Amino acid sequence: MSLTIQKSFAEAQGSPYGKLYLVATPIGNLEDMTYRAVRTLREADIIAAEDTRQTRKLLTHFEISPGKLLSYHEHNKAASGPELIRFIIEGKNLALVSDAGLPAISDPGSDLVKLAVEAGISVIPIPGANAALSALIVSGLSTERFQFIGFLPRDAKERGVLLRSLEDEASTLLLYESPHRVIKTLEAILETWGDRRIVLARELTKRYEEMARGRVSDCLTWLTEHPPLGEYCLVVEGADPAKVKERKDAWWQELSIEAHVRHYEEEQNLSRKEAMKKAASDRGMSKRDVYKLLI
Repeated sequence: MSLTIQKSFAEAQGSPYGKLYLVATPIGNLEDMTYRAVRTLREADIIAAEDTRQTRKLLTHFEISPGKLLSYHEHNKAASGPELIRFIIEGKNLALVSDAGLPAISDPGSDLVKLAVEAGISVIPIPGANAALSALIVSGLSTERFQFIGFLPRDAKERGVLLRSLEDEASTLLLYESPHRVIKTLEAILETWGDRRIVLARELTKRYEEMARGRVSDCLTWLTEHPPLGEYCLVVEGADPAKVKERKDAWWQELSIEAHVRHYEEEQNLSRKEAMKKAASDRGMSKRDVYKLLI
């Protein structure tokens, strides 16, 4: 049996180890910092931060000494992670923060948590602001079921594979994206998932908080007139179960793509190009993907 039980904070007081606190920080508005988060940062022996310059500003605002601040990020985690775990084993309490929001979500904090769990260290969450959930609850889309995807792969092929794997997912989908890639991501979503309802949220909790609601095509048009600024959270409508079923029950399901295209060429006397386009539309694929599968 490999089950492990982590006791509550109060019950874990007898451990000789220190503790790892995952401390949420504001995603834009400093008033979203909780009393408990401030107290935890003040009492911690060490504060590990993704960007020490950003965290130093936060600590200064709340009059917390920056002298216990250490760097922990994607590029030094292999060396810093074990060192931070050693400090905790020696009895020091460590507070981990990200640049904004909850640590360990789309950042290297998750690797430190794994090391801590493997070492038998108590990991204590200090809840607070989160961009994805903040965007979800104001989106107007379904909140009954949702799936967080994070940042899509940079590689176009890998991005396409991931999007296609989620094509029939009925839950609302949450993504993060940079201003430099958001248009490409929307184009990929439109091509793979179709023109679904979507919300683009940026600058959440800040003075210039902005949300664009509409179809994917509407948001693409809007971004051509309003160049992307800041990091975006995308909230995308899930697949319509009725349409998914309709597609899965379609007449062409038993056909190979080659046979599907040939059907339109022979039965409707369409050109190869038009037949590929029609087959791609049936299958919810891009014409380019159909072409790749046929060559």
